Order: sequence, then C-alpha cells, then structure tokens
Amino acid sequence: MSVDMNSQGSDSNEEDYDPNCEEEEEDEDPGDIEDYYDGVANDVEQQGADAFDPEEYQFTCLTYKESESTLNEHMASLAATLKVSHAVAKLVLVSFHWQISEILERHKSNAAQLLVEARVQPTSSKHAMVHSSHHCAVCMQFVRKENLLSLACQHQFCRSCWEQHCTVLVKDGVGVGVSCMAQDCLLRTPEDFVFPLLPSEELKDKYRRYLFRDYVESHYQLQLCPGADCPMVIQVQEPKARRVQCNRCNEVFCFKCRQMYHAPTDCATIRKWLTKCADDSETANYISAHTKDCPKCNICIEKNGGCNHMCFLYITVGFSLFSADFCWMCLGDWKTHGSEYYECSRYKENPDIVNQSQQAQAREALKKYLFYFERWENHNKSLQLEAQTYQRIQEKIQERVMNNLGTWIDWQYLQNAAKLLAKCRYTLQYTYPYAYYMESGPRKKLFEYQQAQLEAEIENLSWKVERADSYDRGDLENQMHIAEQRRRTLLKDFHDT
Repeated sequence: MSVDMNSQGSDSNEEDYDPNCEEEEEDEDPGDIEDYYDGVANDVEQQGADAFDPEEYQFTCLTYKESESTLNEHMASLAATLKVSHAVAKLVLVSFHWQISEILERHKSNAAQLLVEARVQPTSSKHAMVHSSHHCAVCMQFVRKENLLSLACQHQFCRSCWEQHCTVLVKDGVGVGVSCMAQDCLLRTPEDFVFPLLPSEELKDKYRRYLFRDYVESHYQLQLCPGADCPMVIQVQEPKARRVQCNRCNEVFCFKCRQMYHAPTDCATIRKWLTKCADDSETANYISAHTKDCPKCNICIEKNGGCNHMCFLYITVGFSLFSADFCWMCLGDWKTHGSEYYECSRYKENPDIVNQSQQAQAREALKKYLFYFERWENHNKSLQLEAQTYQRIQEKIQERVMNNLGTWIDWQYLQNAAKLLAKCRYTLQYTYPYAYYMESGPRKKLFEYQQAQLEAEIENLSWKVERADSYDRGDLENQMHIAEQRRRTLLKDFHDT
C-alpha cells in the first residue's frame, strides 16, 4: 500500500467535468490488494456489541449531473426564501458552507447583515462614501455612463477594465473569488455579472468548472474525488474523517482531508507526520534499505515476507546447523515477545532527559523519531510483501480449481485472510504517527497496550497466511476474528469520532 498522501490539486479534475463522460477502466496496481475492506465479513462473524464497526460510514458517489442538480436544488430554494437572484444565493451558500438552517436563522434575525457577511452587499457606511463619477477608477478614462459597471458597492469601472480583471482571474483558476476591483472592497461578483464579461466560450467553460469546484469544496457534505481526472463527488450526511471510496476510479481517501485514509491518526497529525518524514528523509535514509544484521551470526539479511517473525536455519563454515528465531523489528528472541505485549512496539522514554544538555535532548528526539519512523516504514514494506503473498494465493486457488480440487468458493477464505491481514496491518501502520505525537500518561499506556496486542495478532495472522497450507480453515478464521477484534477495539477507543 502506498503511503504517498499528497493531495491532488483542487482543479485536477477540471478537464473531466463532462456529464456525458464514460467510465474508463483503471490499470490495477500489482502492488496493492484491491478492495481489502470488502468480502471478509462472512469469515469474521461478530456477535452482540462486538458487531460495532467504528469505521462504518455511509456515503454516496454522485456524478457531475447529480451533484450539480443537488447544488441547484439548494440554491433555488434559498433564492426564493431570501428573495435574491440565483447567483447571489450561491454566494450566500458558499459563505456559510451550504448550511441552510444556519442561513435561515441568520436571515430571520438580521437579513441585511446576512448579505453583508456573505460579501454580496456593502456595509451602509462604505456605501455612503461612494460618489458618482464618469471616470473609471482603474484606467482613469472618461467613460459614458452606460459603459460603467458596478456591484452593489457602487464602485464604478469601465467595461473594458472589468473584462480584463475577470479574464485574468479566471485564467488563474479563480471561481467564486472574483471580487470588486476597488481597494479594500471585498464584495464578490455574482456569476451572472462575470459571464457576459468573458470574451470566449473556452473561458466561460473554465469559469463554470472553477465555480463547480468552489461550490463543492465549500459544501460541508460534499468532497471532490482526488483521483486523477475523476469527476465524481462524494456526498455524506455528517462530515467526518472516515474512509470513503469512489465507485468510478476506486480511489480510497479520508473524506475530511481528501488524503489517504489514516485512522486512527487524525488529519492534522498525519499532515504533520508526513511533513516531518519528508523533512527528515535524508536523516532516515540508512534504514530505508530494509536490511539488518542477524543477531546470531551477524550476516546481512533482508526480509522477503510481510511477517516480522524471522525463523530460518543456516549452516556455519564448520557445517554446524543453527537456527534463528527472532523479531525483525527489535532483533530480540521471538519467544520473549509473548502473546500479550510487544515490548518492541513501545518507545521507552528517558525520564531524565529534561535535565540533560540540549545536544542530548536533540539526540533523544531523533532517536524517538527514528524508532517510530522505522516501524511505520516497516509495516508499509510488509504491506507490499504481503500483496505479493496475496497474488500467490490467488494463483494457487486458480490452480486448485483448474485441477478440480474444489471450487473457488471452497478456497475463498484464503483470499479473505490475506485481505483482512492487509486491512489490519494498514491500521497498525497508522498507529505509529498517532503514538509519536501522544502525550505520556495513562491514555498513552492504554493505547500502547492495545497497539501491542494488535501487532501480536497481526504477526500471528501473517505467519499463518504465509503458511496457509499448514493450518486448517477453522484455525485461520479464528485468527482472523481475533485480529479484526483487536483492530476494532483500538479504533473504537482512539479513532476520532
């Protein structure tokens, strides 16, 4: 699974806002396990209160026409209530994030102030200061009265200057942000004022796309799909930092920030973490090679599977047979990890560090960051390796079906196990930025305990998935159930709701 969470530009979809556009099939990334959130419910049955899924989230994927119809319906209703034009109603909606109940409440208490706050009407004091003149305040040319145009603020400019002003801004990608040219005047120009000033149909089409983009981005229940050249819009009832997936391009992202889904870490924290990783990437380059020295014989080893339980035999120069059974992360004896608490997932703070020199504190800060970064990066690497395991499982199932060794349904549980493993490990990866920024205290201790339990069960599941032929279906599905329960428990207690 990729961890690149740089969001697409807001107008990246501008060339694809075509209501008649046809869906195109996307090339599948061989490094990903597609739709690993789907199709595993039957193999991980939940009972009673345990059936609660903290990630459950209702959303709808809207086409360009559907979302435009939704926006226009809100606009027409509000325009009739406020007794303003449709273009002005849209600007009011944008200013208040399309929260109609709040707009109506403000209109009821003070209708004039509502329009001032929406920047479609000037304050009475500013309006009184405007003097009539036949000169354009931009080019300072004498202009006939019929060629002077102004907004509600009565700041008059010639048509030619207005045309240049609107053309330049629209070419720069501005939509609802086109405003009055007067200094310190913040009034926005309604779209029915701008359209006649644009000199070409091409520019008008661009303006329509930018307006649509701004309308959607300002709507508290809508988000543009960040997928490349995807025109779809995601609609929800209650905006939260939850996982949504476009049904056209299959892009998975966080509804709130439009970046890659990152539970249990919140949007602000993951943004801060990724910025830090980018800034400190050169410092951490030495760990990106994913190689370590065996703790028993010191030979250089590389992990070729997703599981962090290292177990292999090797022969010394004297032909003596030895075995190694250790943890990839901390290089400690695997037997000492136990099943309840993974010590190597918890960073051990130095309680006396505040009394030491600034250099010592800086070294400790770097040590702490590298501890969490290495584990973050390791689980990303495991996801990629386990995606290869998933492909091998699919090939094995296909081979068995072709040899009449059962049907596809008989072996579906193997594929579901690999999907669930990816789902759990993805959550585990994003627990490390969460833990890095957590304040020390009882809550962090609880989080680290649940994180360690989740990690232990994921490694057990990974071990069994990679050796699926050695375990019967019941054993594998039981491990799936335990891992998913650990994941849900952690998200229920720590995922921002």
